[in-house]
Amino acid sequence: MPWTTRKLRDSAVVSHVTGLVRRNHRRTRPLMWATAATLLAGSCWLVVTGLYARSELLAAQGDLETLRNTASAPPPSVSTTGDATGRRARTEAVARSAAAHADRAHRLTTGPAWSMAASLPVVGGPVETVRGTAKAVDRLTGDVLPAIVRTAGNLADDAGSDGGHLDLSELRRAAPALENVSRQVAVTREEARKLPSRTWLPAVDRVRDQLVIRLDRMAPAVENAATGARLLPAMLGADGPRRYFVVFQNPAESRGTGGMPGAHATLTADRGKFALTRFGNDTEMLDPRPKVDLGAEFAAMYAGYDAVDTWPNSNMSPHFPYAARIWSATWLDKSRERVDGVLSLDPGALARLLAASGPTRTTSGTVVAADNVVDLSERTNYMTHPDPHERKAFLLDVARAAAGQLLTAAEDPERRPALLLGLYEVLSNGQITAWSAHPDEQRELESRPVGGSLPQSPEPYAGLVVNNAAGTKLDYYLDRTLDWHTGRCTAIGREVTVKAVLTNRAPSKGLPTYVTDRLDKPPYATHRGDNRLLVSYYATAGANLIKATVDGRTALMSPGIERGHPVYTLDVELPAGSSRTVMLHLLEPPSDRAPTVLNQRLPRPLQATVHPPSECHGDSSGPDRRRSR
Repeated sequence: MPWTTRKLRDSAVVSHVTGLVRRNHRRTRPLMWATAATLLAGSCWLVVTGLYARSELLAAQGDLETLRNTASAPPPSVSTTGDATGRRARTEAVARSAAAHADRAHRLTTGPAWSMAASLPVVGGPVETVRGTAKAVDRLTGDVLPAIVRTAGNLADDAGSDGGHLDLSELRRAAPALENVSRQVAVTREEARKLPSRTWLPAVDRVRDQLVIRLDRMAPAVENAATGARLLPAMLGADGPRRYFVVFQNPAESRGTGGMPGAHATLTADRGKFALTRFGNDTEMLDPRPKVDLGAEFAAMYAGYDAVDTWPNSNMSPHFPYAARIWSATWLDKSRERVDGVLSLDPGALARLLAASGPTRTTSGTVVAADNVVDLSERTNYMTHPDPHERKAFLLDVARAAAGQLLTAAEDPERRPALLLGLYEVLSNGQITAWSAHPDEQRELESRPVGGSLPQSPEPYAGLVVNNAAGTKLDYYLDRTLDWHTGRCTAIGREVTVKAVLTNRAPSKGLPTYVTDRLDKPPYATHRGDNRLLVSYYATAGANLIKATVDGRTALMSPGIERGHPVYTLDVELPAGSSRTVMLHLLEPPSDRAPTVLNQRLPRPLQATVHPPSECHGDSSGPDRRRSR
């Protein structure tokens, strides 16, 4: 074929193809514009509905804040049934409002546009997070909140003819609903954790993180509430009267469970009605000889301190059930009365409860209120009552007045909601600890903060415990910090470094002799305000101590074992105004997890820092958030 003919033919083909392309372009142009318009409209729809959803979620958050403020509001000076009914109606109305706002936010973030956008790779991350957040808040306000409000309202209602005490039958009826609430929250938490955590929109990431943090706090809280609904009816006398031995601890002189056991009382519970039948001070508990065997491990740790037969040393272990068994056996030896359980609290717990019940007065006219009961019990009384007998009588009067005020508030429908909230808080964070002589109840208590138990498990653990070894009341001025971090990790274990700093901030003058007097009578010279502590570190099961130093100098620590935890103890002299730095280098079993941190409750809270663990070969489940008992 001649070249010219071939060229003409090729030109014709090109022209034909070009024409087809132009015609197809003209035909597809409307489709392209339609697609672009649809995408634009969908984007606008997402933005508009997203803004509306944000507004609804903020409104729901405002309602929830109102609910919280209402529950924790100070009690009014006058209590009437009408006020209680009106308060419950207002609470339920606010809860319904929160649920309605959350429901609208959830509906605004559903539908094809949101579903398609959430499925897009990379771009859809924030959309999925917003959808999941709205769904979670809708479930919490629509299913969880109504059950909680209804239960709290029913428990707070005046019982009328039976004296206004706690309705245990209502609490028992509420148990299934609270169990369901606990499951709902657990499911919601797991779903929230699966939402994208790092997207191209940091503001949405922060919302997701805040939701997870709140659910991490809520999940154990509602689980504890469900456990309480199961246990409390029987423990509070629904099936017959119960008798409890109550011990008031004084953290100004530290012990493993918090403070030295001081005043005590007996409490009876009969169908939700409470009565304090007897009060006494610590001197009454010095002579009895309890008959209790806590095992060879306990004896190896504490026999040298005569912890079973010496009342002031009976709670050197941080495991509250040990102390409770000693106390119940001591009371049995003294009074021939067998108790159903033991309760313990300190002035910090009284302060939180008095914030709900309102202030009271001792027989001498001293005001006992939320803002002064800690200082009154742990510092001021030593200055105002230099005579030990007068001081013990005063502290007993404070305990009696505060306890009486709480029992009175428990029968007042207007003050009861705030009191129940405060009681729940101090039970959940371990400020009140409880032990039951009934094994089935005790098994459940030991798994909760209220049980005050030293966990017996292989999970990572970090426990700094101090016991006053000088007989002073100077631990009111004790500061404690704990810094935990990991080093290298191999198949045989991970390196852990613990830094504990103890600071004695006691003033050099102005303190009464009773506070500063050294009962240990050391062979070396001391000055007013100097203190001495037995410092113990409770490590992870299977850990080994490699090296210990105090202020940079090598130190020998006395080893022990308690409930599977290696325990390393050191005798530390702590002069007034000084600090001691204890460094421990340990080798623990391989793990990626952060430790559970023991929280020994003293007047000044422990300042604990747990650094994120390094990757390790022994546990592939990923790091946990820091937890504390």
